[in-house]
Amino acid sequence: MSVKECGNHGKYRRKIFRRVIAGILIFILIVLITILLIWAILRPSKPRFILQDTTVYAFNASTPNLLTSNFQVTLSSRNPNDRIGIYYDRLDVYATYQNQQITLRTAIPPTYQGHKEINVWSPFVNGNSVPIAPEYSASLGSDQSAGSVFLMIKIDGRVRWKVGTFISGRYHLYVRCPAFITFGSKSNGVSVGENAIKYQFVTRCSVSV
Repeated sequence: MSVKECGNHGKYRRKIFRRVIAGILIFILIVLITILLIWAILRPSKPRFILQDTTVYAFNASTPNLLTSNFQVTLSSRNPNDRIGIYYDRLDVYATYQNQQITLRTAIPPTYQGHKEINVWSPFVNGNSVPIAPEYSASLGSDQSAGSVFLMIKIDGRVRWKVGTFISGRYHLYVRCPAFITFGSKSNGVSVGENAIKYQFVTRCSVSV
């Protein structure tokens, strides 16, 4: 084979290689555009959370700057989408008082939520002798004496969206559910056992993704 023929053969191979690469890139681009169009048309809506009730088994702030608490909260989540499923990869539930965390985080098992489906969870959240900042401890004592304490039940997690066979990357999920706990003569809870008071809320939570 002459030098000229070898040169032509090399050019032909490079031309075929460039065409193959160009074809692959065009295919990937078409797939990405198709996914983006489907995503834009369907426009996934964030899930809707409701705090249904809270059962208080312990809430003791008698020791200065320390709080012991034990709650069971019932939370429901609804997927409002017609064609989009939701993977809840991680959901951690905990309670705060004036933005200070007062319980440990409780993990809800990962789950998949189909179109228009509703999931209900009833995790326990608790904290034993959790340190409270002095200013918050004084405020908590005043609130208890007044007969009501405002808590926030929070969920931090990660979710993914499922559109057909396409599954998105992970997104942060933040849920905030207000809960008013009343005490003494102002209590509107119902006794459900020894030292256990259940409060019905049906409160819509704020959700951000």
